Amino acid sequence: MKMANSSIIPIKFLILVALANICVSQDFDFFYFVQQWPSSSCDTKQGCCFPQTGKPASNFTVHGLWPNFNNGSFPSNCKSVENSFDESKMSDIVPRAETSWAAFSCPSKKKTNSTNSDNMKLWKHEWDKHGTCSHSVLHQHAYFDFTLNLKDHIDLLQILLNNGIKPDGKNYSVEKIRQVIKEAIGFKAGIRCNTDVSGNIQLNEIVLCVDKSAASRSFIECPVLPDANCPDNVEFPIF
Repeated sequence: MKMANSSIIPIKFLILVALANICVSQDFDFFYFVQQWPSSSCDTKQGCCFPQTGKPASNFTVHGLWPNFNNGSFPSNCKSVENSFDESKMSDIVPRAETSWAAFSCPSKKKTNSTNSDNMKLWKHEWDKHGTCSHSVLHQHAYFDFTLNLKDHIDLLQILLNNGIKPDGKNYSVEKIRQVIKEAIGFKAGIRCNTDVSGNIQLNEIVLCVDKSAASRSFIECPVLPDANCPDNVEFPIF
């Protein structure tokens, strides 16, 4: 009997640790709201594919809404039975998401002959990796709806165009991009860059921070900005 009782204790301990990890994994401090410039996703060595709906409009698209910690780390893949991705919950979201949250990754040639990107696969990935970690605040439908509402509220392209910053293949000051965004919304943005096939550094992503309460239009000053990987001036490529 003593041996049986002693074997029960470690099992109970492991269960408690597992439950604690689930709770911790769903705790976070703020969101990164990330928008990407589609041309910069396409003009790379990997290239890109468009959804079956065709080439998206020349505008920023959502990359994701990502829970983060104040120390710069982030939770991920907080999946459980109760928050697994349910495609049926996307039915009324799809028309908006197809326009504002399009996929650009090409499918594996080993798995399909299609040349189209897969929007639903992208949305599932974003929910599984990031959205599940905000499930205590936003269930699946609310997560996508809230993110698309943020996109509708902040028209980054128009902010840049109003200040003479155009997707015309020319170089623009990163500091000027940050400045005009802060003047428009009141908060500093993170700017991310990547490299095109010719070796030019181009504007890739713009990152804003959102309060963890997910209240309407709850932009905040970023507790920590993503790592800066841009030179002083970057190309804003044509799409």
